[in-house]
Amino acid sequence: MKNRKKAGLLTALAFMGCVWAMPAYGAEDNTYVTGTYLNGVNVSGQTVDGARAVLEDPDSYSLEIVKKDGTKDVIKGSEIGYKAVVTGDLAAVLAGQNEGGRVAGPAVKHQFAVAVNTSYDAAAVEARIQGLSCISGEGIRRTENARVSAYEEGKPFTIVKEIQGNDVDPEKTKAAILAAISAGQQTVDLEEQGCYRQVTINSTDAGLKDLRDTMNRCRDMAITYQFGETEEVLPGQEITSWLTGTVGGEIQVDREKAAGFVKALADKYDTAGKPRIFKTVSGRDVELNGPFGWKIDQAQETDALIGMIRTGQSQSREPQYAMAGADRTSDWGGTYAEVDLSGQHVYMIKDGVVVWDAPCVTGDVAKGYATPAGIYSLTYKETDRILRGKKKADGSYEYESHVDYWMPFNGGIGFHDADWRSKFGGTIYLYGGSHGCINLPPDRAKLLYDYVYKGMPVICYQ
Repeated sequence: MKNRKKAGLLTALAFMGCVWAMPAYGAEDNTYVTGTYLNGVNVSGQTVDGARAVLEDPDSYSLEIVKKDGTKDVIKGSEIGYKAVVTGDLAAVLAGQNEGGRVAGPAVKHQFAVAVNTSYDAAAVEARIQGLSCISGEGIRRTENARVSAYEEGKPFTIVKEIQGNDVDPEKTKAAILAAISAGQQTVDLEEQGCYRQVTINSTDAGLKDLRDTMNRCRDMAITYQFGETEEVLPGQEITSWLTGTVGGEIQVDREKAAGFVKALADKYDTAGKPRIFKTVSGRDVELNGPFGWKIDQAQETDALIGMIRTGQSQSREPQYAMAGADRTSDWGGTYAEVDLSGQHVYMIKDGVVVWDAPCVTGDVAKGYATPAGIYSLTYKETDRILRGKKKADGSYEYESHVDYWMPFNGGIGFHDADWRSKFGGTIYLYGGSHGCINLPPDRAKLLYDYVYKGMPVICYQ
């Protein structure tokens, strides 16, 4: 009995010795070792051709999308028209395993990436991505940065606490999924790929607290606009109702409301292009229009107003003008040139006193060149100038006249000397007038030239 047991034990030991002495795999083995993954696909025990078939089989392909909470969505190759062609060297992977002694996983990590040319139906992929639970499913909570509360009448601005949600950035998510499909991968982890939105501003942020404090200061601020002796005040109560929140550390102001306020100022205080009453040298009151006067640059002033509001500090200012008059009370002030078209006389008024005058000849009424009435400003002044009329078909001009003193104020209309005339004033303008300019005696034009300056008001009336 003892001998029989001994013999059995020896036989078992001999067998075990044979097993221990045999290699686990032959060096010529043509299959991948256990635990081998190519592009995330398990090809353990497959030959090179078998692995290729697995990787290129559209029915076997699927992409597992791992979400933050550990749950998964799956996109199947059959849902998106998936096709793949392996271009990487599968044999090289197998050769490496054979040369390394064919140690099976998990003792050795056998995860390899091989090149694959893939194609898919882009529209089908887009539709499938939009239908994923991480993008359009229930239970998605939006991530929100801490922010300053919205305006509520009679209440101070406060900080609304941040919310860390579970929503993804759709574009980042789409890019991560498309990259995985293009590489033939079978798993993509959205959190690892940075697809989830993150809070970037929390309620303890110093900059956010500063914004809240500035917005609350707006409640007590006032912006005062000066129009000569008149003031228009924009109170803090109205200002705070324009505040719509903050973006990038900056107070946001409702531009439409700010622009509406500036427009109301322009409607009330602009004078350029509007009728005005002018008292002539003779004491008559005449109604005039014209481009000279005050005109607020509404776009620029709206920007300036928003900038002032963002400081939270009370301020006083004059608006930014696209065009300015000489004086807020009368537009033209006390220094200007006055042209009496019906009386054919010009006056130079300086500081409210007539310092120069002369007879003139204005635009020819009979020929349709009548000098237009209105309020203008001197464009510039120049000596030794040749004035030309319209260019004719033969290259010559309707007229060419040399003048010593040229003082334009309304396009091509201006004051100048006219040495070709022997008479001025009277009714010459009705039948033998100029092409619109104010012709002056040469000696008087010289004196006027010394008085006038760029921007000076010029007033023409009947």
